[in-house]
Amino acid sequence: MELVAMNTKSTIMPTLRYKDASAAIEWLCHALGFERHAVCPGADGTIAHAELTLGGGMIMLGSQRNDAYGQGFKSPREVGGVETRSTYVVVQDVDAVYARAQASGATIVRPINNTDYGSRECAVKDPEGHTWSVGTYDPWAQHE
Repeated sequence: MELVAMNTKSTIMPTLRYKDASAAIEWLCHALGFERHAVCPGADGTIAHAELTLGGGMIMLGSQRNDAYGQGFKSPREVGGVETRSTYVVVQDVDAVYARAQASGATIVRPINNTDYGSRECAVKDPEGHTWSVGTYDPWAQHE
């Protein structure tokens, strides 16, 4: 899959917690095209910290924890599907990502569509309910 190249690396990295972070890493890499940058195992098969990259962007994730900080995070699946954020991923071939996401069990939030602002995009939920919008719109390229 070809990715839209960015001139600089992102300085904003969404972070997520997953009940099954190992499975989430596999799904994100297979379905959306992320690559493992760093994966640090934790105790009892958990993931203490992981960094996944796509183009010039990065997300961080780890296993849910039952400590004071970790208790403030729940997956959307645990709270009735409610979310307070979504992540947008820039790709060149939305159709290929959409097909892989569907084959990987994604819930389709918004089927592929062409927008008035020139993007081809869709939105899917990963197995734990986090929404991922995927499209060709690259705001960096639009304002260069």
